[in-house]
Amino acid sequence: MNRFKTKNSTSWQSYLPGLSAALIVAIVSKLIAIWLPTLGAATIAILLGIFLGNTLVRSPQLDKGTKIAESRLLEFSVVLLGVTVTFQTIAQIGLTGGLFVILQMAGTIFAAYFIGRKMLFSQNMSLLMAGGNAVCGSSAIASIAPAIHAKEEEKGQIITLVNLLGTVLMLTLPFLSNLFYNGNDLAKSALIGGTLQSVGQVVASANMVNSQVVELSMLFKIMRIVLLVVVVFLFGRLKKEPLEEELAAIKKTSILPWYVIGFFLCCIINSVFHLPEVISSGAHFLSSWFEITALAAIGLRLDFQKFFKEGKRFLLYGLSVGALQVFLAILLNGLFIL
Repeated sequence: MNRFKTKNSTSWQSYLPGLSAALIVAIVSKLIAIWLPTLGAATIAILLGIFLGNTLVRSPQLDKGTKIAESRLLEFSVVLLGVTVTFQTIAQIGLTGGLFVILQMAGTIFAAYFIGRKMLFSQNMSLLMAGGNAVCGSSAIASIAPAIHAKEEEKGQIITLVNLLGTVLMLTLPFLSNLFYNGNDLAKSALIGGTLQSVGQVVASANMVNSQVVELSMLFKIMRIVLLVVVVFLFGRLKKEPLEEELAAIKKTSILPWYVIGFFLCCIINSVFHLPEVISSGAHFLSSWFEITALAAIGLRLDFQKFFKEGKRFLLYGLSVGALQVFLAILLNGLFIL
């Protein structure tokens, strides 16, 4: 029993440095936001995290804690966000929003695959780049890789590239959304939620606009995550992998992520019952702190040295795909959302 306790406590102690670092960055960001309210604590947290993580705060001891802060805290934040959303919010997206997502994903997959093959990247790397950008970044890549028998090296390189592209777009899209869609929160949300790679990047980017865009952007993003199983199946068919192996890979992604299910459950409860103000405000408070701490962790984990090691060819591939993604989103926004 004593051995178990010692081992368990040691395991948790290994998470403390990273969790503490992310929380400290979040608190400092909250304080800075008092003087820079237009920038917001969430944006400051990820930018401050990126700066510190690439200069003063660089230690392998932080990796475990920042990793769990990045994933788990952000997932809890998404669930609690559902308490602030109702069926009326979802109705704002409507069928046109769903069509926007499907066409945006299809166009992104085609563009990323076509560019990758033209630039002489392998079929596997082109497919991973297509799925990662179209659906949900690293999570999509991890799900697609076994279905197409991608190598670990191929997976690692594309995850690095997709994260770099997502970081660039995360900081760029708020300015583009205000430039093109001043006053139209739905169009801004479609651009951000329909384009950015990871949930964290969507939350951070939308926070640079306003709280309404955060809610709507997450709905666009969740629609993309739901379609991950379809993408895994189609990519497996394209590679003509044995059906039993493909189905085994799909089985791992066929169940929705727990935080997506939690988000919808909270949304249903909030729509059916009139929740007391103390619950709504409490959920918003916790969601905000989880979100800011998770974004600080994301910033601390971004290592620009890894990005530049991949070379100019990789960077050109990423920027080309990102530019076409944004162009397609703006085009579809004009057709369906505006």
